[in-house]
Amino acid sequence: MEQISSFLTWIDSNILWGAPMLIALSFTGIYLTIGLRGLSIRKIPYGFRQLAANRQDRKQGDISPFNALMTALSATVGTGNIAGVATAIAMGGPGALFWMWCIALIGMATKYSEGFLAVKFREVDDKGLHVGGPMYYIKNGLGPKWAWLGTLFAIFGMLAGFGIGNTVQSNSVAEALSKGYGVSSWIAGLVMAVLAALVLLGGIKRIGEVAGKLVPFMAFFYVGAGLIFIFMRLDQVPAAISLIIDSAINGTAATGGFAGATVMMAIRYGVARGVFSNEAGLGSAPIAHAAARSNDPVMQGTIAMLGTFIDTIIVCSVTGLVIIMSGLWQTGMTGAELTSAAFDTLKEGYGRHVVTIGIALFAFTTILGWSYYSERCAEYLFGTRIILPFRLLWIAAVPVGTLLTLDFVWLLADILNALMAIPNLIALLALSPLVFKLTHEYFKKA
Repeated sequence: MEQISSFLTWIDSNILWGAPMLIALSFTGIYLTIGLRGLSIRKIPYGFRQLAANRQDRKQGDISPFNALMTALSATVGTGNIAGVATAIAMGGPGALFWMWCIALIGMATKYSEGFLAVKFREVDDKGLHVGGPMYYIKNGLGPKWAWLGTLFAIFGMLAGFGIGNTVQSNSVAEALSKGYGVSSWIAGLVMAVLAALVLLGGIKRIGEVAGKLVPFMAFFYVGAGLIFIFMRLDQVPAAISLIIDSAINGTAATGGFAGATVMMAIRYGVARGVFSNEAGLGSAPIAHAAARSNDPVMQGTIAMLGTFIDTIIVCSVTGLVIIMSGLWQTGMTGAELTSAAFDTLKEGYGRHVVTIGIALFAFTTILGWSYYSERCAEYLFGTRIILPFRLLWIAAVPVGTLLTLDFVWLLADILNALMAIPNLIALLALSPLVFKLTHEYFKKA
């Protein structure tokens, strides 16, 4: 078993989440950005206007475009925004944050294309619900002979969810509540299972309603706490920005407990953690956007791309600035411990509350968002009859995750999550001429 684990770890680190995958994700983002003529960056204000104008859209679909974005963000904004950013800076230096910004900006074109294709090629299932995502735009966009590729995506997505979107998340919540407030793991697991059941058994409409309220709250809570820290030290912001840019271009010298980082290390950790955080190219978010009440692929695409902007440019940047301005990135600490200690430099105990509550909210909403992703993958494979058994199994897995050591489960889920990207990237590149053509035609008429 140990040899299998070591081999899978090597595959995960060096191939699936190593240079080949990061290059593929980056290339796709750059190619789509160029093909869209920078639309994903130029049209950010337009996207926010569409989001506000279509909060209560009554067109075909199951949830409002706003709630579709919030559902996608519920799965995207997670522990990576707290612990992942800290790890990137601890390993790659402050410059890693700069490269997170870069991968986010090109990732917005990827997320736009995913949202576009999700609405363009979605279907209506036996229950009258709108379903879509990579498996559907592969089958309906590339044709029946490519349907096997969509089936692979669905298999990877269904199985990955139980790890990366369920047990690993509930374990993170239990650990955070135990360390922060002494809450027993079994109590945390039971409460999460009950709360998850109350939401998930209501399907996508209830998930969307809850996400539409909970995600803005948790984002305002965490970002607000970070902005308080930043405004209290506003005079240090220019120096922090300068350090980020200098480290991205020149690397970071060893100092204190920091071992030093080359430019390539900053790029590697910044890009890797950025992709893992915003999920652009992995194919998960378009499953949520396919349920939006919208007949317009372009409009939903501009809303979808805001997920990457909010996740990385806003939430991850707040975490990164707090850590860099605290100076503790040089101590050798990493992960959530570093983020908590950084917040604590403003006021003792501040960090513990911010990080504990943040992780609990972020991880729980990830359980909700990923339940929908994996359920749609299961439905694609087995039909609508699988929906209720799947939801019950998902709910039962939540408390299990709080009581087990999940290192191997996390490894398998990480591998499956990376494998989801392969069929999705193939579809995005193959269907890109259609995305470019219809998008440019749309904005010529607008």
